[in-house]
Amino acid sequence: MLQSLVAGFSTEAQEVCQKVTLDLLDLEREGIDNEALAKVYTRLARHLHTLKGSAASLGLQDLSSIAHKLEDALAPLRKDIKPMPRPMVDMLLHGLDLFLLRAAAHAEGRGDALPDPTAALSQLVADAPPPEEADAMALAMAADSASAHAPATPAPVQAAPSQAPAAMSAADDDSAVEASWRVAAHQVTALMREVERLREFRMRLEDRLRDISKAVELLSARELLAPTARARAMLSSVTAGVRSDGHEASDIVDSLEEGLKSITTRPVRTILEPLQRMVRDLSRQLGKQARLSVVGAEVSLDRRLLEKLKGAMVHLLRNAVDHGIEMPDERERGGKHHEGALTLRVEQQGNILVLELSDDGRGIDVQHVRASAERKGLISADEGARMHEAQIRDLIFRPGFSTRTDVTDTSGRGVGLDAVRSAVEAMQGRIEVVSTKGSGTRFMITLPMELGSSPVLTVRTIDSQVGLPMLAVESTQLASPENLRIGRMKTQLDYNGQLVPVMDLGARMGLRASAPPSEGQPLIIVQSGGKRMALAVDAVVGDRDLVIRPLPAEVRDVPAYQGAAILSRGELLLILRPGWVVTDSTPQSVAMPQSRRALVVDDSLTARALHRAMLEAGGFTVHLAASGARAMERLQTETYDVIICDLEMEEMNGTELIAKLRSQPDTKEVPVILVSANDSAAARSRGLAAGADGYLSKRECAAGRLLTEVLDVMSRRGARA
Repeated sequence: MLQSLVAGFSTEAQEVCQKVTLDLLDLEREGIDNEALAKVYTRLARHLHTLKGSAASLGLQDLSSIAHKLEDALAPLRKDIKPMPRPMVDMLLHGLDLFLLRAAAHAEGRGDALPDPTAALSQLVADAPPPEEADAMALAMAADSASAHAPATPAPVQAAPSQAPAAMSAADDDSAVEASWRVAAHQVTALMREVERLREFRMRLEDRLRDISKAVELLSARELLAPTARARAMLSSVTAGVRSDGHEASDIVDSLEEGLKSITTRPVRTILEPLQRMVRDLSRQLGKQARLSVVGAEVSLDRRLLEKLKGAMVHLLRNAVDHGIEMPDERERGGKHHEGALTLRVEQQGNILVLELSDDGRGIDVQHVRASAERKGLISADEGARMHEAQIRDLIFRPGFSTRTDVTDTSGRGVGLDAVRSAVEAMQGRIEVVSTKGSGTRFMITLPMELGSSPVLTVRTIDSQVGLPMLAVESTQLASPENLRIGRMKTQLDYNGQLVPVMDLGARMGLRASAPPSEGQPLIIVQSGGKRMALAVDAVVGDRDLVIRPLPAEVRDVPAYQGAAILSRGELLLILRPGWVVTDSTPQSVAMPQSRRALVVDDSLTARALHRAMLEAGGFTVHLAASGARAMERLQTETYDVIICDLEMEEMNGTELIAKLRSQPDTKEVPVILVSANDSAAARSRGLAAGADGYLSKRECAAGRLLTEVLDVMSRRGARA
């Protein structure tokens, strides 16, 4: 029993030590007022006292002694409130590392084999700078019986025996997270209560079904008048009951989902906050000054995803400190603050996680990158000359790439950013880099999240329905002359005293030419990455919680969509990517001659959505029509390079549409591909005989054959022309 308590204490100690680490990093900051400093010192002393008392209560005297020495070192500094000298922060951080190493050994049952901590404490003081660089009394108290003398210069941080646990955190107890999750008793109890509610719900549902059966029997009875009235009353009662049951079912599902999330997810701060210590230590090692700020650290993620992200974040931050942040004197000469600023922003958009790491360093020198890539044989001189800046910046992710000519402790081996991209792609995500020379660099990672549902707002433009993650929707308004500012080149919305650009969703999706919103038209204010856009839609269908799934690999790189959800009747709803929506991009005009254009004709919303996603992945501008008649209306004013048409439609089937197309001079040469659920040889022969240039089954389309067939048909038709 005592060993299990020690294991629990080790986990608790990691969390407390992480809080102490953050307090120490605060204490060495510049520009903090005395009142704030006093609060941090008080909180720090409380945490150290907690560690000492908890260790002593379990008989772990070595840990209690270490915490006591750290308390002694802190005591004189609390009397004279001022920022803590960096050498003192170094010593206390190394003391925490020593505490965590020994706590982990005790948790694993190796405590009896540990050496006496007195020697380690003496070495800790010996590695500190001379007393004149810090507080002599604090060092003396920390040393206690140790009489070691400090060397002339501080030992490199990298060489400290405690460097390995510097990255330890509360998340480290999940090292075997692929196999299991650690579950608290109250979490299991809460889930069991919901299971009981489900059992009661199932019994009520059985009663409802019996009542419906009785009503059906009454309606089929020979005596019509009285039984019909009784059946109606019974069905009315059942309807009210089912409606009530529906609300309770929704509540149970929500509770179960929240319970499962509490077990399987953890705030992202558990991996990000320890990295602040890493940034601080690496900066000291390189003679630089840098500080990491984290925005959105409370977003909760699947613990397995957190573990996979940790290594990528370490590589990116080390790269930013080593290659991005300049030396303090160089920064001051350039008009910057001597301390470099790194910002890590975390944002959840529906089922997409966005991580953005930015620094205010020197930026990426594309000429230097190109020369390094050529020198290492990654590209030829001719290839480099043809590349534009974005392609050259992308070279930093190539295996073996490095701008270093020699290998150091932090870089030069050409594996850092290559490992980051491999890790991100293994998680079905993507990474992009944007940089301005002299001003800094920004890495953006987007990853799909697969646990649980997300609130989605469904909107309609023309005859297409799409979803917007509610996390990106700020509000909705109706367009009016009072809140719109319509100019010759753009339209803006007066939103809370600010002018927000207005974008027609139909135009943004390439469905129609752009036009200012009409009076009363719904406007959706969407925000992403600090940008806002007022999205003009034809109708707001409603909001609901949906499970958003990643798109198939063939269409995953379509920038407009982040995933898809299945609605109650099996329809597919594509979910727009908020970052794409707010991009200030000129809408694709219906008159762009350089863009290949396709018309998809199908009375199934799901089929139209799938065909469109696949064609847009191939660079097509795609318009949609829900019937053959609607397609003919579009063809009166617009031209297309290819038409994809469903064979079986109620109003006008595919062969009838082809007959009309072939009878008109303007459309008789347009390639047409028929799509059908019937994949028999006879059906294929009939379709081709009717004048189709190609024929695909729905199964072949789902397997990703559509884009290949479209390109083949266009090539054959062009060769004949």
